[in-house]
Amino acid sequence: MVQRVSTVAFEGIDARAVDVQVQVAPGLPAFSIVGLPDKAVSEARERVRAALIASGLALPARRIIVNLAPADLPKEGSHYDLPIALGLMAAIGAIPSDALTGFTVLGELGLDGSLAPVAGVLPAAIAANARDEGLICPAACGSEAAWASPDIQIVAAQSLIQIANHFKGTQVLSRPQPRVHSTPANLLDLRDIKGQESAKRALEIAAAGGHHLLMAGSPGAGKSMLAARLPSILPPLSPAELLDVSMIASVAGAIKDGALTNRRPFRAPHHSASMAALTGGGARARPGEISLAHHGVLFLDELPEFDPRVLDSLRQPMENGEVAVSRANHRVTYPARFMLVAAMNPCRCGHAFEPGYACRRGRIDRCTADYQARISGPLMDRIDLRIEVPAVTASDLLLPPPAEGSAEVAARVAAARAVQAARYAALDLPNVRTNAEAPAALLDVVAEPDVPGLKLLRDAAEAMHLSARGYHRVLRVARTLADLDGTMRIGRQHLAEALSYRALADDMRRAA
Repeated sequence: MVQRVSTVAFEGIDARAVDVQVQVAPGLPAFSIVGLPDKAVSEARERVRAALIASGLALPARRIIVNLAPADLPKEGSHYDLPIALGLMAAIGAIPSDALTGFTVLGELGLDGSLAPVAGVLPAAIAANARDEGLICPAACGSEAAWASPDIQIVAAQSLIQIANHFKGTQVLSRPQPRVHSTPANLLDLRDIKGQESAKRALEIAAAGGHHLLMAGSPGAGKSMLAARLPSILPPLSPAELLDVSMIASVAGAIKDGALTNRRPFRAPHHSASMAALTGGGARARPGEISLAHHGVLFLDELPEFDPRVLDSLRQPMENGEVAVSRANHRVTYPARFMLVAAMNPCRCGHAFEPGYACRRGRIDRCTADYQARISGPLMDRIDLRIEVPAVTASDLLLPPPAEGSAEVAARVAAARAVQAARYAALDLPNVRTNAEAPAALLDVVAEPDVPGLKLLRDAAEAMHLSARGYHRVLRVARTLADLDGTMRIGRQHLAEALSYRALADDMRRAA
């Protein structure tokens, strides 16, 4: 007789059903796992054996075969421990043979029979709910699984013995409740920054429309301080966005204590990060920083210090909002709709913008050209807002704190985003939530300038040699500026400000 238990294998953030087939047959004592298991799955034999002994059970002296079907799908991870162990327990009569029917099972076993948390519980619960199945998982992951549906049956246990007692009726486990991490009260605030009013304005525009932002300025000007305070003006995640972000975090094993958070991600990798770390990859094709920043912010400090090939790998995800990781035996796609915020010095010395500065490395234009040449033109063309952050003077630091802080800016950002969400929902585009995501074909409808603005845009496009991408990005930024002003029509002043944020790139190219 073959005992069957349902579990999952992960392909990106999708959970594909896997049938764990356990057979205890006459023959020489052996314990075999087949079906393309990786090292972690093959080692489950010893963990299962020790956990059953610790739970008061012993494996029979017979031939045990575990097949993971479909056999041509690679099986990776330690979450196969629990389905294998429960399949064996059902096969030897330790739990009723039909107890596991209608359940998806995943969990890692300790040698003492305890259940350790595993990655991917939320996608597994969503997939199980779609198949009208319940879920058996470790207790530490129960709250995470409860987000899949209020109707899904969840058995979240701390040990194998608790699961056995639950199905025998001697210890019924209650259903876990979904939990959310409380927002810390000591968030950074824009009120901490003195001066830099033009940079704060650009930060507000970027947050309102989801636009990419590049800040260039001397060391110590406050670029990193501004970027660190960007999450304080972003609106919380909507329920749909919360689910998207949490599924990626779950697959990456980044959810702590089973509680989700409604704060937008803020990822700040070091400039030594590899291409696999940034875009995703590795032997198991895990999500990278750009996917972990989905619906949030990816902050790249010291932008030219990154490997140019790593930076150019961002170009496609910045356009289509997803990244495909291809390996010899499989290909997975992760969502990557992030807002890029980058900071850089104008040159390696860092003082090229300061009047009268004499570079020790030679001519200042050569120093600037060598440093800025590490950023390719196509990547720069994808950045909507490019601003210069001037050095803060002592007189600025002696000023009292500004009257307007993050709360006031966040209110304007939330109002502008609500207008955008309503606009694209009315156009039957519920997946488009910000102006930065608006398709180019739709800009003629949602971002049509008035007559003076159209003339300015035409003249500026010729004078600045805007590419088609740059033209559309100017329109998207102007649409955001109009939304912040509460106007339906894009005016000349909106286009003039949007064009000014691309002038820095032209200045930098001329300097290079």
